[in-house]
Amino acid sequence: MDLLNTLVDKGLRRESPTREEALAVLATSDDELLDVVAAAGKVRRHWFGRRVKLNYLVNLKSGLCPEDCSYCSQRLGSKAEILKYTWLKPGEASEAAAAGVSGGAKRVCLVASGRGPTDRDVDRVSETIKAIKEQNESVEVCACLGLLSDGQAERLREAGADAYNHNLNTSESTYGDITTTHTYADRVDTVQKAHAAGLSACSGLIAGMGESDEDLVDVVFSLRELDPDSVPVNFLIPFEGTPLAKEWNLTPQRCLRILAMTRFVCPDVEVRIAGGREVHLRTMQPLALHLANSIFLGDYLTSEGQAGKADLEMIADAGFEVEGTDQVTLPGHRATAGGGCGSHEGGGACGSTPAARTEEPRTDLVAVRRRGAGTDLAPNA
Repeated sequence: MDLLNTLVDKGLRRESPTREEALAVLATSDDELLDVVAAAGKVRRHWFGRRVKLNYLVNLKSGLCPEDCSYCSQRLGSKAEILKYTWLKPGEASEAAAAGVSGGAKRVCLVASGRGPTDRDVDRVSETIKAIKEQNESVEVCACLGLLSDGQAERLREAGADAYNHNLNTSESTYGDITTTHTYADRVDTVQKAHAAGLSACSGLIAGMGESDEDLVDVVFSLRELDPDSVPVNFLIPFEGTPLAKEWNLTPQRCLRILAMTRFVCPDVEVRIAGGREVHLRTMQPLALHLANSIFLGDYLTSEGQAGKADLEMIADAGFEVEGTDQVTLPGHRATAGGGCGSHEGGGACGSTPAARTEEPRTDLVAVRRRGAGTDLAPNA
């Protein structure tokens, strides 16, 4: 396909595709899917070889969030029967993080529910970061605590944080449809605060919320402009008890197209397969490694993931290798520049309606997390 040859050439030059080209990727047929994966895989391998970075989530505070994000099982008014607990002590969080590191994780992601941290919360997380670094000096630590106030990013950086995550989630035009307690601009502001403080910015999206192809392209292009080092691609986990519980819009093929489009738009960025891969990609997960160079190991915030051992076997069986702590994730031009998506200079489009459901919802694949942080059971790593 001329489209795919063009996209590969642009990806190797770090040149942005057009919106029309990005939409055309999402509009490709199932018969063309392997060609799309192969093309995006060339771009992935050019910038990241066959390495897969492993990340491990530690949910520092679960549930009881005052925000009304429709997709979230921890939201205000959620009836999802998830684990609920207040802040883990630094020692407890460090112990949970150590399980992920021993399982092969290079980065630990510390997440807490809520609108944003108080200064006392920042102190608490700073103690946790120091405790983790004392045990594992080489591990990367990313904080995800919600909207940041002035000076908080700098304090996290001083405590030893390497990165900060705050996702855009969806397009600016539809953001108000999924959340009313804060704005899209609030999220952009927090990512910019992380950038300004010298933290590696991590910001991504959630697919499968009923959005159109145009919405997906809008948010990925916005992420390219925002210039994070990491772009997590989440696939909605439709928890019972949340407003989006009936949104089963994704197929494995659709997920692969979304990952491919993200790789073409942000060719030299760490693209991470995040929440929902087991639910929506299912047996197609190994193919997704040809598009993304990063995954989460083990469980997620409120749902269980694939067994950590199975993740490692999948990576090896697919011909990839786990990225070591002595290896730099980002390409040289980004690592030395302290981040950036590369050049910002400079196929038929698909429709604007969400993809139709083609199968029965797989609610059997959504398992509430009952182990690891906040419980007496061993973590999945």
